[in-house]
Amino acid sequence: MAYSEFDLADVAAKLGVTVTDAPDLFAGVPGVPLSPTVQGLLPLYFPLAIANGTEKARSELLIAPVLADTREQLGRRVSLFSGWDFVVDRAKGLNGVCDYILCGSPQQEFITSPVAVVVEAKNENIKGGLGQCGAEMVAAQLFNERSGRPAESVFGCVTSGNVWRFLQLTGGELRIDQKEYYLTTQPDAIVGILFHILGGTNATLRGRGDPR
Repeated sequence: MAYSEFDLADVAAKLGVTVTDAPDLFAGVPGVPLSPTVQGLLPLYFPLAIANGTEKARSELLIAPVLADTREQLGRRVSLFSGWDFVVDRAKGLNGVCDYILCGSPQQEFITSPVAVVVEAKNENIKGGLGQCGAEMVAAQLFNERSGRPAESVFGCVTSGNVWRFLQLTGGELRIDQKEYYLTTQPDAIVGILFHILGGTNATLRGRGDPR
């Protein structure tokens, strides 16, 4: 198997993860606005992404600008990898190309300490991407443990570009947020959650002896 072949049932049965629903996983997390530059570009990008109607267009015009802007607003203290091959355990099917990986390190040369993975929903099917995202999160958790830098939680997100849905893996429990966030109407909420994920986990890593 590879990440893209997993559904949620596979994640539970083959990776030993308990899948639970979370009514409002990020309740109380404050919003953070996009930078003025990206706020100005999105009204131009949205029509292009819709007109193209392809995953590549949504990735380049909607998803990547939000993730890159979040990294920039965090002072480039985290790294962002796009389309990288992430091989952790072939025997378990934890291998394949990840759409996006966010790491708790500023260096951009290689993957270290994955904090969050972002899966682009195929055919804009958010639910259909949850299994792939869950498998990538398990791989990130295992990667961190093997690297001697375990984090309390690893986070994930499945997005169509406009719709964003978040997940959290803590120990053997995968919690799936039942709320969906929309870039057209809730960009501050999406960026705020990304800030919460990256800032909070980065602090956890530093607390475990990470010299950064």
